[in-house]
Amino acid sequence: MNPQLNFIFSRRSIRKFTQREIPEILLTDLLEAAMAAPSAVAKDPWHFIVLRNRASLDQLATILPNGKMLSGAAAALVVCGDLNQAHDQELSFLLQDLSAAVENILLAANALGLGACWLGIHPREERIAAVAQQFSLPENILPMAGIALGWPAQESPARTRYNPDCVHLEGW
Repeated sequence: MNPQLNFIFSRRSIRKFTQREIPEILLTDLLEAAMAAPSAVAKDPWHFIVLRNRASLDQLATILPNGKMLSGAAAALVVCGDLNQAHDQELSFLLQDLSAAVENILLAANALGLGACWLGIHPREERIAAVAQQFSLPENILPMAGIALGWPAQESPARTRYNPDCVHLEGW
């Protein structure tokens, strides 16, 4: 693995956190990184709900079956998008834009020494509805993902899942 790309290879899903709080400036850094992501026709349809309150984190944990680590997280982001703002009002463009923002958050968190874990909301209708209700989302706003954040209480080795069988030169 190329050591210059270690910030990518060392990014892992972190599910155990210390009790240390995340300074506001680092959350702002993550949001700036998110909004530096590419977006179809620069529509920037993203919106982010920042959760720091223990009750809010616990509520999100009850909505997301794989989100139990939120009970130990210092913060979380709910990544949402405005379908009316997306390029051609297409769900596919919205999801691509939001996914790029999520990946930027995950890489930025790793670069800043934070741990993060991507939690899927979309396309599970029950999760979408529960998040929308819990956090009073406007009708045009679609929650796509949650991201648990905190200072890691676990270490995972850097890795890649590179598979040359998935690489096709000049065609299939």
